[in-house]
Formats: sequence, C-alpha cells, structure tokens
Amino acid sequence: MNRKDFLNLSAKAALFLGISSFSSCEDEQKEQTQNFSNKTAKGSVFGLTAPKIDKVRVGIIGAGNRGAVLIQMFDWLVKNNHAEIVAISDLQPKKVEKLNEHLKKVQPKGAQLYSGNENEWKKVAERDDIDLLIIATPWELHTPMCLYGMENGKHVACEVPIAYTLEDCWKLIETAERTQKHCMMMENCCFNGEELWVLNMINQGVFGDLTHAEGAYIHDLRKHLLDETYYEDQWRIKHHLNKDGNFYTTHGLGPVSQYMDIGRGDTYDHVVSMSSREKSLSDAAKKHNSPFTNIKCGDMNTTLIKTKLGKSIMLQFDVHTGRPYNRLNTVVGTKAVHEGYPSRLYINEEELAWWGHKWLDAQQYKDYREKYDHPLWNKLKTQISDNAVGHGGMDFVMIYRLIRCLNKGLPLDINVYDSVLWSAITPLSELSVAQNSASIKVPDFTGGTWKTKRPTEMLRDI
Repeated sequence: MNRKDFLNLSAKAALFLGISSFSSCEDEQKEQTQNFSNKTAKGSVFGLTAPKIDKVRVGIIGAGNRGAVLIQMFDWLVKNNHAEIVAISDLQPKKVEKLNEHLKKVQPKGAQLYSGNENEWKKVAERDDIDLLIIATPWELHTPMCLYGMENGKHVACEVPIAYTLEDCWKLIETAERTQKHCMMMENCCFNGEELWVLNMINQGVFGDLTHAEGAYIHDLRKHLLDETYYEDQWRIKHHLNKDGNFYTTHGLGPVSQYMDIGRGDTYDHVVSMSSREKSLSDAAKKHNSPFTNIKCGDMNTTLIKTKLGKSIMLQFDVHTGRPYNRLNTVVGTKAVHEGYPSRLYINEEELAWWGHKWLDAQQYKDYREKYDHPLWNKLKTQISDNAVGHGGMDFVMIYRLIRCLNKGLPLDINVYDSVLWSAITPLSELSVAQNSASIKVPDFTGGTWKTKRPTEMLRDI
C-alpha cells in the first residue's frame, strides 16, 4: 500500500464513521501523510553493505540516562581496538564530562566534548573523523539528528523510537536510500538472551508454523515521568498530555517481528488500536502536586496487527499503572508456545492430548534452553557478565553486533525499514484510536522488498 492509498483510506474511514474532523494531533498526521503522498520506497538499502571500518570512530549525541549506559557498552570494543569514541555531545556540560571520565578508564585521551548550546551536536555530525553517530536524546530529536547525520556522510544508530510521526518515517527511508548510509534503531530487546533463544528455536523448527504473537511495554514509569530531574525538562510526560496511542512499540514488537520474518517474507497489513480511560498517572500527578494532571493518553493501549500472510499480533502499552514489568514475549506456533514473564515453554507433542496440557517442568525447560540457546549469547558469556549493567547484557550484545558488522562490512541486524516499520505503529495507533478504533492500513515502507523470503540477520555468526 502506498502513501496515497493510505491517505484516501483514512479519509474514507473518517467519513464512514461520522467523524467530522481529526483532533489537532491527527490533523497533523494527515497533513504529514499528504506531504509525502507522491513518493514510494525503493528498498535499495535492504542488505546494505558498506566498506569495512577496522576501527569505528564514534560520536555520541546525548549524555543523559541512556547515553551514560551506552558508553559503558563500548569498553571491551575500545580495549580491543574495534572502536574509538571521538566526540560526546549534550546540552549539559556536566553530563558530557561525566561520560568522558568513564571513557578515560579505557581510552586515556578521552573524547572531544561539545555542550552548552542546543546546536553543538551538529558539530559532531559534521566532523570528518567520525564514522558512526550514536543518538540517545529525547524522542522528538531522533529523526532530525539521524537525517543530519546521514546527510553529513555518517552511519547512524538511534535509540527508540527512531520516529514517531509518519512524515519522519518517510524522511528516514528517503534519506537512507539516497545516501546509502546505515540507519539502525537500537532496539536492545532483540538482543536479549530469552528473545534470541526463542528466535533460534523458531529457526530450528521447534514452533512449527507461527500463527500469533504478543508483545508489550508494561512498565510503571510514574515516578520517572513526574520526577523533575530524571527526564530533562520532563520531556517524556509531555507526550502523554495531548496524544493517545501506543508511544513505545518497539520493545515488544521488535523481537516479535523478527520471529515472524516481518520485512523478510511478510509484513504488517493493518492495525486496530484502542485505549482505556486514563486514571493512574493523573491521580499520581495530583497526589504529588505535579502541574501535569491533564493526561490524554489512556492507561492501557492495546493494538492489534494483522500481517499480509494472516498472522496476528497483540501489542500493549502501559506506563501509568502500578504493576510488575512485562514485555509478554508470547509466540504461538503449531508445535510449541512460549510465554514470557516468567519464561515458560509448551511443546505440543501430542496434538489432540487435551487432557494433559502442561508447561515444561524446570528440567525440561533447562534442556531446551541449553540445546537451543543462541550461539551469540554463549559466545559472549564473559563479556555479557562483565556488562550486566546494560539491561542484563542485551545492551552490550547490541553494541557489539553493531560495531562488528561495521568492522566487517556486513549488513546490520536491524535496517532502516525495520526501524521505521516498528516505529510507525505509534502514529498509526493514534489514528486508529482517534477514529473510534478504526482499521488503519499500514503503508509499505519497503518498496515491495518485504515479499522476498530471507533469513534474519540476527542468526549470522560474526
């Protein structure tokens, strides 16, 4: 489906449902789609290879909470001459200085520091001695920084989401295809041990044919959202004031999409999204005398996605409610089922044995885990243990794979089409919610290349 078809369908859906006009947010989305209705993707950077870079020269933009973790993931790579941190930028001088102090433990000369001005980051992107930009800034800056980096000849790797408007999605595709630069969203959950294990089992045929999957970002963030210092200028809660949908799709959707060969033989066809009432975050805001009490985003958003080949995905988002963390990580096949949190596995050995369906016991589960653990996780056990601060090791594996692919001139594990497609569910969910949970078609961001069956890059040994 191209952009023009998407726009026409959305307009017809609004008329059919008796919706006279979009809210200001949806008006903006409609206008953005119109601006790009005359362009289509080429698919020309799928499998992109670039010249080998023996030592990847890195510039880090954003030295806050996420940047402070990511720089630690480079320690082993810097020590082994696979990468060098050339420059670090942030609005706050104290933040870049803190990151540089850590860097000097493994790279004594440190890095060039840029701070104190909202445009200092551009100087990093413009340097001739940088190959890769790592972007870890507030969401609204992700796309502009990626675009500027590629325009200045840099590969870019950006924190999630890589875009949160349809306009930005198309801009990223167009620029990556024109510049032939890598543009990767750093979705760390794709590199987690459990997700890699499940992916390997699927590849080995343990699950048979997949039919359904579930992912989520269920994480009580009320304390952080209301904290005046955790997110600079409380940027994150401001997204919840005037929008309603799934704002953080990729932690649940990234791994599920790789399980289902999305972009490599299948793709999303349409989405339906619904939000609950809002209560928990505004109650917390009132209790703690926060000025942010008028919240539009519902406590729970549930988005359903149907793929071209008929598979279904349930995706949930809730950062308002006080309950345990959960990404669901459920995948259903004709031969097996996995559910996460806690991780458990069912093997359908006797198809019609309805009287004895049970999850594998502890020893059986351990046997499957040991037999099918992803080779990458086993290969990097020592480094993962040393870098457990990065979400249990997944952050290190992600950065390791990124740098080693660039060292060897290989395609990245997550390409620009993956990055945009997983992120695009945010604005599409907003459109569906605003239209009383109407079905919204997903544009083809790949230029039809999704139809070609390919193995996932995550299973390569490098």
